[in-house]
Amino acid sequence: MNANDPEELIACHECDALYLKRALPRRTSAKCPRCGSLLYRSISSNLDKICAMTLAALVTFVIAQGFPIVELDANGLTSQTTLIGAIVALWNEQMEIMAVLVFCSTILFPLCELLALLYVLLPMRSGYVPPGFNALLRGIQFVRPWGMIEVFMLGVLVTLVKMVSIARVIPEAALFAFGALTLMFAVVVSFDPRALWDLAETLRPRGEPGRAGSQKQIPADARQKS
Repeated sequence: MNANDPEELIACHECDALYLKRALPRRTSAKCPRCGSLLYRSISSNLDKICAMTLAALVTFVIAQGFPIVELDANGLTSQTTLIGAIVALWNEQMEIMAVLVFCSTILFPLCELLALLYVLLPMRSGYVPPGFNALLRGIQFVRPWGMIEVFMLGVLVTLVKMVSIARVIPEAALFAFGALTLMFAVVVSFDPRALWDLAETLRPRGEPGRAGSQKQIPADARQKS
């Protein structure tokens, strides 16, 4: 390791102290001795798990958007709606800002994060860095705080509890899908995308031949279950 190489140094985001960046054992992290803030974590030892969970979350996301959330039965009158239908209803009620916020926080941003993660993870499992890698990781870090599936789910449950006294509430497929999606997102967001930058240093860009006639593959400890 060359201490003069800026790529081998890492700066603390809180106090700007510089340290040599060293490889870490599995499931460990490095903290700043000066202020105690997190510097970086070890490269994920289970990319297969995160990739499979992201794909499952994407399928569940489609189910949650395509089916009704609940069915209400009051005095023989029944009604049901999907999340898209609720957003359209908000828009028709002259609540455009609220409709846009709900659309972005429950559909647009979560979908962008899932698609971007799959676009990055699948090629890296195959041993190369996809085009636009840096921009996508920055995009993932930007949209992640704005995805609020769990807040939406909590709001739906509170509303259903209040509606029980005035109507018969029948849970539909999308409600269970949103519940499962909340748990899946908890696993997905626990994965720090910054760790992929460390992994990318050991891989080649797509279409670039490996050095010395050999093709750099993803490290075994980054793909095997710990």
